[in-house]
Amino acid sequence: MADRRRPAPTGPAGPGPRSDRPAPSPAPRAAAASAAAGCVLAGTVAVTVAVAAGPGPGLTGYVSEAGVTDSGYAPMYRIGVFALAGALLLLAAALPVALRVAAGLLAAGGVCAALSGAVTCSAGCPLPPFERATVADLVHGGASIAATASVVFAMLAVLFSPAAAALLRRLAAAGAAVSLPLAGAVGLAMLVVGRGALTGVLERVLLAVCAAWGLATATALALRRR
Repeated sequence: MADRRRPAPTGPAGPGPRSDRPAPSPAPRAAAASAAAGCVLAGTVAVTVAVAAGPGPGLTGYVSEAGVTDSGYAPMYRIGVFALAGALLLLAAALPVALRVAAGLLAAGGVCAALSGAVTCSAGCPLPPFERATVADLVHGGASIAATASVVFAMLAVLFSPAAAALLRRLAAAGAAVSLPLAGAVGLAMLVVGRGALTGVLERVLLAVCAAWGLATATALALRRR
């Protein structure tokens, strides 16, 4: 008698084990992206108000000077920095699994930003090589620099990842094109000129670009539908 059993169905890639596990829902990542966008907005507003209204030296000093203990706006500044740190962590959680390198960089940036907000620098936020810095100044300054660098490198990781969506890559390309030369100029100004109007303006522009990229990327992820 002929064997009338039907052959196992095969797909385009050939036979294989069938999985009844449902695809992961994008809802948690969309919620994390929405929360990240809100934290970017809240943190940026708080830091901006603290810098603009505080007793700092205006454009001739570092942004971190708004968080000095003697400033009446120091609590607002630190709340803003913690909100931005949370935004980086939430944005890392909102990125697709394939962008794990960028997510890791953003998570590291969030931890460094939280450390920057927790450790307060002394008056003027002195940094070498032109000023004598305390241990707290070095920790605060190093954490702030590392947080910003992590965001810039995360842009590059998204840009060069073939798994990233086209919109995310375009946003990363725009952010990296502006932030990379700014980051180099800030580092050079800190080493050659030191604290002053040039360094202060370049630092503010760089931080604004990073915040804009984070907000745009978080909004794009929140609105994305599969």
